[in-house]
Amino acid sequence: MIIIFILPVVLAKLALDNDWFNKGATNRGILLDPIIEAQSLLGTAENKWHFVYVLPNECASACENAIYSIQQLYSAVGREKNRVNALFLATETSASSLVDQLDGKSGIEVVKTSQESVDSLFNEVGLNAIFIADTLHNVVLYYPNTDDREQAIMDSRDMLADLRKLLKLSRIG
Repeated sequence: MIIIFILPVVLAKLALDNDWFNKGATNRGILLDPIIEAQSLLGTAENKWHFVYVLPNECASACENAIYSIQQLYSAVGREKNRVNALFLATETSASSLVDQLDGKSGIEVVKTSQESVDSLFNEVGLNAIFIADTLHNVVLYYPNTDDREQAIMDSRDMLADLRKLLKLSRIG
């Protein structure tokens, strides 16, 4: 009788310790562990969920795809637009034409910051990605940029799926 009750507990412990099963992660982006606390960079931004992108010196095809994807994602969020913001980080080396082009558009916020602070926060991950930050200004997910337009559109679908899930589960922002 004791074996009937103890055996499932022992098997469950062995399965957890030896990774005998898929843990069921459903995020499509790359989860940051540990998260990046970006309060110093995003502190002036509204308390919303953010798509974050660091504007480069020159905008190549990967940069154009990222900007296009973020603009399309903001539109695709639909009725949850009031909870989401597209945030572009502009440093002193960022292309000024990009900053001028994005500044003032609906749902887009351009935050000017120093290159050193951006490099110090994103040094492990790199800057060639689109990030999702939560309402407390913690960067939690990222999606690497791609030069291929079709792949960028597919990645946008993944970002939208992850963001919708986060918005559904979040009670703040």
